[in-house]
Amino acid sequence: MITYEFLQHYWWFLIALLGGLLVFLLFVQGGNALIFLAGKDEDERQLIVNSTGRKWELTFTTLVTFGGAFFASFPLFYSTSFGGAYWVWILILITFVFQAVSYEFQSKAGNLLGKNTFRAFLTLNGCLAPLLIGTAVGTFFTGSDFTVNKGAVADIASPVISRWGNGWHGLEAVANPFNVEFGAMVMLLAISLGALYLINNIDNEKLASQLRRSLAICFGLFLVLFLIVCYHLVTMDGFAVDAAGIVTLEKGKYFTNLLQMPLVLAMLVVGAVLLVAGVMLTLLRKDFRRGIWFAGPGTTMAVMALFMVVGYNHTAYYPSIADLQSSLTLANSSSSEFTLRTMAVVSLIIPFVVAYIAYFWRQMDKKSLTTEELKSGEKY
Repeated sequence: MITYEFLQHYWWFLIALLGGLLVFLLFVQGGNALIFLAGKDEDERQLIVNSTGRKWELTFTTLVTFGGAFFASFPLFYSTSFGGAYWVWILILITFVFQAVSYEFQSKAGNLLGKNTFRAFLTLNGCLAPLLIGTAVGTFFTGSDFTVNKGAVADIASPVISRWGNGWHGLEAVANPFNVEFGAMVMLLAISLGALYLINNIDNEKLASQLRRSLAICFGLFLVLFLIVCYHLVTMDGFAVDAAGIVTLEKGKYFTNLLQMPLVLAMLVVGAVLLVAGVMLTLLRKDFRRGIWFAGPGTTMAVMALFMVVGYNHTAYYPSIADLQSSLTLANSSSSEFTLRTMAVVSLIIPFVVAYIAYFWRQMDKKSLTTEELKSGEKY
């Protein structure tokens, strides 16, 4: 029998899956961050822009779907975070607006700002979007300054359930070193994935060599931050929830979750191994160009594992540092059983959508981009 608790866990699994896919698809942002770093002349920069320009809609669509899934399945999180920490989400959306405008107008006739101005916007999106998204996700582990009062919905004068505790509305997250480390780690991961994708998608030996140099530097820095973040995760206090729904601080909670959920631990380890394998094979073998197909699934699995660590095993996935009992859990923040059950039926079409995307992705990438193609093909 499908229970209400099962549906809550099922929808958190889908949230984790969308989160993992989103971080993987941030290779578009990571590729854009390399426009000036790896691209040394006009042709190389145009190749990078054309390559990422084929896929940027997938990243933005996944981001919107991620937010929509949260709204439908865990609406209290949506109203609390998106309504309270709105400056972070607004900044993320602004960077994506920069991206869309840049792809649309940089090659248009009469462009008074010049291509490099719009490419600078793409680079800004490439760095800031992963940084901000990672910093926001970091608060799932460290907590945010909000309170929740469900009884306020009956207050005609002010029916506001969630209230933010300060005027920074999400920007205060940067005051916590762990959040910044997490954000910087996601940014460096996105750049590394971007380099792997461009090496796979572009047929240009000189550019590939420059991308490998950038990959070596960025992935090296990523590994340092990854180890720092992992150390903090296994030693920091977590937010445990007992059978009565009472939230308390528990030492080493996230490490305990990993030990008590061996499948999640295996996902994290296998994901990390695939990521490292994809990068190292690309760096050590000059003829190897398929690193993204190791690193991509590895990234998705590792990110899914982190979402499961913070949401499963009686853990508050969005803790409140202002009032522990206002912390959001799968049980107290989800939609009704009827809503989750109905949407679960709709979610069965997801594999078909993924297959559709995979098919057309393969069709677009059958042939690698070349400098000669720029002269006859469409330019972004």
